[in-house]
Order: sequence, then structure tokens, then C-alpha cells
Amino acid sequence: MSGPVPLGVVVDLDDTLYPQADYLASAAAAVGVAAGHAGLDGAAVHAALRSELAAGSDTGGTIDRALLAVGVPASALAGLVPPLVAAFTRHTPPRLTPYPGAEEALRALAAAAPLACLTDGNPAIQAAKVAATGLGPLLPVVVVTDTLGGRVVRKPHPAGLLAVSTRLGLPPERLLVIGDRPGKDVAVAAAVGARAIRVRQGEYAAAPDEPRAWAVVDTFPAAAELALDLVGALARG
Repeated sequence: MSGPVPLGVVVDLDDTLYPQADYLASAAAAVGVAAGHAGLDGAAVHAALRSELAAGSDTGGTIDRALLAVGVPASALAGLVPPLVAAFTRHTPPRLTPYPGAEEALRALAAAAPLACLTDGNPAIQAAKVAATGLGPLLPVVVVTDTLGGRVVRKPHPAGLLAVSTRLGLPPERLLVIGDRPGKDVAVAAAVGARAIRVRQGEYAAAPDEPRAWAVVDTFPAAAELALDLVGALARG
């Protein structure tokens, strides 16, 4: 992709800076405990929920399907699902370990260019994830798309990236997006005429490169290195 050199960097969170599977496993365990308190087989609910999440972590109704899978009648879901959803939403993982080298790479980016994080999801959950990774001090701007209008403005809707642009004081087309999902992170960059680097890791590592990113790498540190090369080119004039 040709065009102006990026002036700022925007990073995704889940499966870009840390393995989202670690959070999902921790949250599913919390739901299992809550299910046990509700008189259900907590271990069975935990296992069923992990299976549902593995089939697609951003699909709705995972707890409903997990309960049905362990034999809970559909007529009982209305009373059981809300407290289990609350257990999932309120879960605060004690620690989420970033990918190897991700913290150092993020630190280098933060020192070289305006930096932000753009992530989809429940705002309380995403805030808990950022805190658990310990990367919050390196992310001066964090925009959770759901705060701008709910699920309908999740990536690839451009609202989140435009909000980042405003908060960084940079034109949206001068941002460089780093993320793991072509259909979200690469697509949202394309929606505003910006470049994107796709990191092939996590749940969507095998997804096809459509739309095509400016570059595709296997790790976040490799993506950061490319971003730093671009920023350095700008600094060199």
C-alpha cells in the first residue's frame, strides 16, 4: 500500500498482545463455580462452556448452549443464564501473560510514536483484560468500541478508529493498525484508508488474508519492528 507514512500506531488487544484463550479459560472456570453455586454440575458446565467458546469466542449465546449441552431444559434458562453471564462479565483474571516479547515491543512503540489500543467487547471485560496483562501504562489511549454504540460499531465499523484518531489528534489515514483478524483489524484500517499489519496468531491464525494487509507477520514483535521502521523513516525525513 502506498501513501503517506503513518504517524501513529493502533494495536488490537485480544490475540494480538496476549492469548485470548487464557482469558476465556479463566472466565469459563468462574462460570463453572457460579453454576455449582446454582445447584448445577459446575464441572460439566465449565467443560461445556469451554467447548462452546472454542467453537467461536465472539458468538452470542455460548452460556445458553453450554447449559443445554449438559441437559438443562430450555424452560430453565431464563432463571439460570443471567447470574452465569454476570459471573463471566465480572470475572477479573489475576494475570494474563502477554505474548513473548510483546511488552518490550509495545514499550518501543510507545517511545517512538503516538500509541493507542482499539478493542471490541464488553467495556468491563476489556478493562479487566488490559489490567491483567499489566500493559495499561504503555497504552495511553484505549478505545473500546462498544462504548460508542454497542456491538453494531465493533470493527470493522470505522467509528472506533475515528475515535482513536480524534484522541490522538491525527488523521485516520495516518494511523497504522496492528491486529490478528483480517475481517476486523485489517478491514477497519481499509475503511479509513490506513495501513494494517496482520499478526497471524491466536484463534484466527489460519483465517485467509482477506482483505489483504500491508504486511503479514507471525508475532507482535515482528509487527512492531515493521512499524518502527516506518516511523523511523518519517523521522529521517
